[in-house]
Amino acid sequence: MRAVVDIFAQIFRDLWAHKLRSFLTMFGIAWGVGSLLLLVGLGEGFRSGNKRQMAEFGKDIMFIFPGRAPVVAGSMHSARTYLLTYQDYMDTRREAPHVGDASPVLARSDLHAVSEFANANGEVIGVEPQYGLIRYLPLKQGRWLNELDETQRRNVVVLGDELTKNLFPGRPVVGTTILINGLRFEVIGSVQRVGRGDENSTNMRAYIPFRVMATYFPLKGNNQEKAISFINYRPRVAAEHLLAQEDVRKIVARNHGFDYHDENAFEGWDTVKQTEMMGAIFDAMNMFLGSVGLVTLLLGAIGVINIMLVVVSERTREIGLRKALGATNRSILFQFFLEGILLTLGSGLIGMGLAAGLMALIGGQPIAEGFDPPKIVPMSAMVAIGSLTLAGVAAGLYPARKAAMLQPVDALRQE
Repeated sequence: MRAVVDIFAQIFRDLWAHKLRSFLTMFGIAWGVGSLLLLVGLGEGFRSGNKRQMAEFGKDIMFIFPGRAPVVAGSMHSARTYLLTYQDYMDTRREAPHVGDASPVLARSDLHAVSEFANANGEVIGVEPQYGLIRYLPLKQGRWLNELDETQRRNVVVLGDELTKNLFPGRPVVGTTILINGLRFEVIGSVQRVGRGDENSTNMRAYIPFRVMATYFPLKGNNQEKAISFINYRPRVAAEHLLAQEDVRKIVARNHGFDYHDENAFEGWDTVKQTEMMGAIFDAMNMFLGSVGLVTLLLGAIGVINIMLVVVSERTREIGLRKALGATNRSILFQFFLEGILLTLGSGLIGMGLAAGLMALIGGQPIAEGFDPPKIVPMSAMVAIGSLTLAGVAAGLYPARKAAMLQPVDALRQE
């Protein structure tokens, strides 16, 4: 035990005796580790932010909107606008084998909601009960729409978080009533806040049964009495999203009299495809950021190796003197091993701490939509600290072993 304490005391004396050199060595290691972790952490924050943002829409959801179909195949100059109908939705439910859940959506943003405390303008959406299974709508209070609400055409409503706060500031909401364009609705539930910051579009929505919406608040305009805003659906499994899309397009094209092969005739959004594309982008970005970080890490390792080689070479006479006083090769190598471990591992942990502090500082500032605060990736930290520690220890042990193998008199003659 005493010998180990003496070795550590000798190590700290040697480091303190060469303060500038020790500082430069530690700075190179800390810089390499910190740079790599910061770059990878930024990329991971972007990835997780995008995944969170997509998850707030729902899992594997797809949309089809009204579009323009050519009267003459292939000629968009002859295109005419077509509207989606409830029949399109019903046919999708019956005839699309690769579609799981689906819901028609009727949406209007020109309706006025009034409670006994306040009034607000939000977006009123008519949906069927399964819409709550397709979209991400976690309940805060009460319940979601059910089949009886739909079949019995009950005047019930579920409010988004921001709309709830506007209509019932600081007051209970479930069981109360509101007026939507003068028509009375019972509030049966409210949805938790979705999104971050000032993202209020989803939170300013009110959800009512589809049949009630179609009866009292159909879409405005010529020939739109039986139209719907869009169809929300999702594939049975994510891998079938293209097959599900093709099923829906075939049905809509057949019902509206055009060729489903015409890509320009459809307006939609496939979140599964977008997630795959974003995943490929993030993978490429991680490769780039990781490459930049590895180059920085390599430069730091080269600096560490150079400094350690110089340090050990300068101490060859010291090694000879210690051998002349009875030190064994094993004790000499053990000292340099511990010195390399302390220097590199300690510096790596300092670099990780600085990177974590900088990430915390960045996370405390307003971040662009779609970005989460950067965070330490444990595997990257292990690779960065481990590789630099290995480089530093190897660079110290190799010349130390060569010096230890010399006869004491030869080592003492080294300049």
